[in-house]
Amino acid sequence: MTRHLVPSPDGATQVFIIIGDPVSQVRAPQLMNAVFAKSGANAAMVPIEVGPAQAPALIEALKSAGNVGGFLATIPHKFELLKHADDAGPVAIAAGCANALRREPDGRWSAENFDGIGFVTGLLGSGELLEGKTVFVYGAGGAGSSIAAGVLEAKAACVHVSDLSAYRAGELCERLERLWPGKVKHAAAGEHRDADIVVNATPVGLGETDPLPFALEGLNPEALVAEIIMKPAETHLLHEAHRRGFRTLAGMLMLQPQIDLYRRFFRIPDPDVPSDPLHAIAGRGTMP
Repeated sequence: MTRHLVPSPDGATQVFIIIGDPVSQVRAPQLMNAVFAKSGANAAMVPIEVGPAQAPALIEALKSAGNVGGFLATIPHKFELLKHADDAGPVAIAAGCANALRREPDGRWSAENFDGIGFVTGLLGSGELLEGKTVFVYGAGGAGSSIAAGVLEAKAACVHVSDLSAYRAGELCERLERLWPGKVKHAAAGEHRDADIVVNATPVGLGETDPLPFALEGLNPEALVAEIIMKPAETHLLHEAHRRGFRTLAGMLMLQPQIDLYRRFFRIPDPDVPSDPLHAIAGRGTMP
């Protein structure tokens, strides 16, 4: 990571935190630190592993630090992160969780969830169609909730949601049903056979010996199998789906579009747009 921190962090560095449990699999710090360096922003992103019981206190403590400009959250903290926001964007409200939180100039904190739009952008960018499709999402956690909301916003015909926690899946479906009536179904595991797109939005696949998160037998042969896990790059699910001839979408394709969304959300200058050198020097140490 340090090779991207140019110049080295100093007393004026704006710090961004990504929290998770685990956090060793995250790729956002390397990618965001490269963006910071390229843009000339005096900023750095640091990963912190914290459990669910300790996360609320940690978030509040870090919010009180004047040089902490924002947070990203991965498993399992996206629902918790939203609780620490004073305001939230439309996708975070629809999903009931957030993966990004930023400090506003007036000291308030704003949240949004970019998992869904990142997934949709990666899907469309790979040449896949979404409008009118049936999407089956395994996992009603932070990422799954955002993806379900994102594909509905992008005009999917309907979304089916399954989760080991029937309560959590039901709660998500009720929230989405209010916004997209008639397009949401709380489904049982295994009911994905006729779906056009099946998404693994669970942690199953992080471990090398993890089983498949859902069965591929009987799946619509034209279906797309999508994964949100980014490390390993090729999960057991992607390997098996590709081996059996299904089209696949890797988790990294969901993250890549989010990096620029995070940059804009955190008000980092666009590294591809030349800036006034005098302005850049005068503004060093502050976020635009």
